[in-house]
Amino acid sequence: MNPQERIKQLNEKAKDLKAQEIIKLAWDQFGQRVNFASSLGEEDQVITDIISKIAPKIEIFTLDTGRLFPETYDLIAKTQKRYPMLFKIYYPDTKAVEEMVKAKGINFFYESVENRKLCCGIRKVEPLRRALTNVDAWMTGLRREQAVTRTNLEIFEWDEVNQKIKINPLINWTLDQVRQYIKENKVDVNPLHAKGFVSIGCSPCTRAIKPGEDIRAGRWWWEQPDQKECGLHNNPKWKKKS
Repeated sequence: MNPQERIKQLNEKAKDLKAQEIIKLAWDQFGQRVNFASSLGEEDQVITDIISKIAPKIEIFTLDTGRLFPETYDLIAKTQKRYPMLFKIYYPDTKAVEEMVKAKGINFFYESVENRKLCCGIRKVEPLRRALTNVDAWMTGLRREQAVTRTNLEIFEWDEVNQKIKINPLINWTLDQVRQYIKENKVDVNPLHAKGFVSIGCSPCTRAIKPGEDIRAGRWWWEQPDQKECGLHNNPKWKKKS
């Protein structure tokens, strides 16, 4: 069966399922050939908690870009202790980072979208490729309401860049639902969320948002909304409106 046909069948099975049931379906279908990419955001902490209860053998990994907030490192440590599961950390290639900074400067990503995507490519995209080497599918915490570039996502999708099936168990959840789960299950989250940070990435590229701002407004705030992806979640189906 080709990937597109399999994805179609999986979406048919998943259309009326709860997030917990989608994660169970992913484990039943792929076993240890599926893993979960966590950036330690609120959605990802929810999925980590669900995995611990539904399918604790699923590998969870995160990408340490070298420029994360101290609060994020503290949360990584706390999460590793709370959940007795495999939690792997991938780092960018040291030589590639050194050459990039030598040629461009330490904060060159503020100068253009191209520069910022180069930085994301070295610090995030390349490590992700390594993390996905031995799996057929990977899971994310993406939700449709997070960004204009994510409105047409599906539960199961084809990741053309990495040639893997991509799974989005919380795709239809609202932020209120995410936070309700966190409250009910006493899930650990980044303390920066309480200070107005909704989407948390690298420290130089993340700020708190103001009341009424889009939830992704704090990421790469100097760029247009249609450009705000780092390369981990390219969506070829999304087209910018003219």
